[in-house]
Amino acid sequence: MAFVICGGLIGLIILCFLEVGSRFPGTGGPYLYARETFGPVAGFQMGWLLWLTRITSFAIICDILLSYLDVLWPNINTGVSRFLLVTLIVCVLTAINYVGVRHAARTSNVLAVLKLLPLVLFVVVGAWFVEPANFEFRQAPNTNTLALAVMVLIFAFSGFEVATINTGEVEAPDKAFPFALFFTLVLVLFFYLGIQVVAIGTLPGLETSTRPLADAATMFLGPAGALVIVVGAILSTSGTLNAGLLGGSRLPYALAQAKQIPSFFDQTHPKHQTPTRSLMVTAMACWLACLSFNFVEALTINSVIRLITYAVVCAALPLLRRRSDVPRANYVTRAGPWVAGAALLLCAWLLSRASAFELVQVFGAIIIGATLYVLVATKKRPSDSGQRGA
Repeated sequence: MAFVICGGLIGLIILCFLEVGSRFPGTGGPYLYARETFGPVAGFQMGWLLWLTRITSFAIICDILLSYLDVLWPNINTGVSRFLLVTLIVCVLTAINYVGVRHAARTSNVLAVLKLLPLVLFVVVGAWFVEPANFEFRQAPNTNTLALAVMVLIFAFSGFEVATINTGEVEAPDKAFPFALFFTLVLVLFFYLGIQVVAIGTLPGLETSTRPLADAATMFLGPAGALVIVVGAILSTSGTLNAGLLGGSRLPYALAQAKQIPSFFDQTHPKHQTPTRSLMVTAMACWLACLSFNFVEALTINSVIRLITYAVVCAALPLLRRRSDVPRANYVTRAGPWVAGAALLLCAWLLSRASAFELVQVFGAIIIGATLYVLVATKKRPSDSGQRGA
């Protein structure tokens, strides 16, 4: 139920993203949409919060990657070896993104294809070993536990917005994005449901497993099958980390282009056209997050922030339809205001289930963002002053 509800919510949100995004083809994604709809302050906050989600996401996925590497090399996820491995991962992905978006995208595509093969094996073979008795409720779930499950899954379904951040570097985005986003959503939902059914049906004590796919595969494929799943998980998380760094590095660049942060961040490589300084700062932040963040805390705060940013884009759809001073939408969502309203209600329902501690953390992040905005706004950029003097 949680997977279906979350998939439906993300589908509604994607419809809003497609229409709003089709009006603004530049780089920036949700940051650009919020800035053009609600003004520079809202835009800055959106960019700041989205950047934080990319940083925390990197830390979450890197932690998962390291836990699966620990299967192949025991104790590699501790002490000095963890430090060195995190450093190596960040450096390799930074080098891939440094040489251009085309190389980074190709890397993500290759890893995406390779990771699907073990998942197909897991679902197809595992389906024959599912025990129906494992699906009996010991205690019927209530709406609160269902909402909490959906909150966790928001992170699992998220990431599509990263593609919209790079719109300025995509050919024919109005044609590419509708197909790509919905195809991906359907594919992801199909695999998530299949994987979940097999995992529940084959692995007793699933709730205590730290490597559930590998442990479940061991039950019906043996050690060799588990190894295949481990390799697939490593490829999957590597691709996600690469895509996250790609999208995250474009956010400071977009903020700098809008003159909301120092021009230091809008420098691009003369040959590869990548935002090199923005990439380096983002990579450094990801590296620090991997070494310091707690997995559970990073996961919960990430989901809450994502819901807020998604809600802002959904709210922009009906507002932009009533404005005549914005570009025409190249993609129009049928019953758009109703779609946006349904998405907003579902986001509000999930946010109402967040704990006070999580909401305080998000509020603190917003306050920090507001402080940064004020500090930057009170200082004139040297390049701007020079232009005015000239």
